[in-house]
Amino acid sequence: MASKVALKAEPPLAEINATRPVLEQIANKWSVLILTVLCTEPSRFNAIKRRLDPITHKALTEALRRLERNGLVNRRVIASSPVAVEYSITPLGRTLQDPFEALVVWAAKHGGGIERAQLAYDERAL
Repeated sequence: MASKVALKAEPPLAEINATRPVLEQIANKWSVLILTVLCTEPSRFNAIKRRLDPITHKALTEALRRLERNGLVNRRVIASSPVAVEYSITPLGRTLQDPFEALVVWAAKHGGGIERAQLAYDERAL
């Protein structure tokens, strides 16, 4: 009997586990913010860094490389003095625009509620 229950619970769990590698690539805090910035317009590295202050140079470099590897961001070297690099969103990355904008709107709308919940939790923990 228990095995039948376990079998019924498996498909959703299998689906979650199958999507985990993709979600790990796109759903970390910097990736979401970088893609949100690039949805508005192509941007140079330092412009992205300024918009996402306090991101470190290393964290931004790693996130952009990961996004480029996953086909979500294009990297273009601009032959200038000094050489510049511009990043833009790919058509695949653009498909994340609506979900990410919804997430940003949700965070703005509910951030205060989360802060209040954190304060209440911290006061109980004392």
